[in-house]
Amino acid sequence: MSTTAYDNDNVFARILRGELPSHKLYEDDETFAFMDIMPRGDGHCLVVPKKPSRNIFDVEPDSLAAVMRTVQKIARAARAAFDADGLTIQQFNEPAGGQVVFHLHVHIIPRFEGVALRPHTGEMADQAVLAEQAARIRAAL
Repeated sequence: MSTTAYDNDNVFARILRGELPSHKLYEDDETFAFMDIMPRGDGHCLVVPKKPSRNIFDVEPDSLAAVMRTVQKIARAARAAFDADGLTIQQFNEPAGGQVVFHLHVHIIPRFEGVALRPHTGEMADQAVLAEQAARIRAAL
């Protein structure tokens, strides 16, 4: 089992540095939450730690705890904003585990009875739709 070093130029590191745009939902000293630009469902958002960490294997325990506090806060707001029946929370580690961006991140996806997740196609969502959904979640915070 090999460990790959953290890449400071991954897309989430670039978002954290302000080099790439995002639809911000929430920020504190340790975490950042924003809309997923390739959503698998309405209201699909992400929470990342500000400290560099590739995934669950190298994240500092305090940073992981901060991420989970923010996940709970955003999950409650997303559920309320979309009047969701439930939520899917996902976190992937390494390529074999489904990880694509190598900065620890947690997916929060509002779910509705009888509605399947959209496939992960790599297609970006309409920015106006993401902005409207982000405003709904922020209002529920």
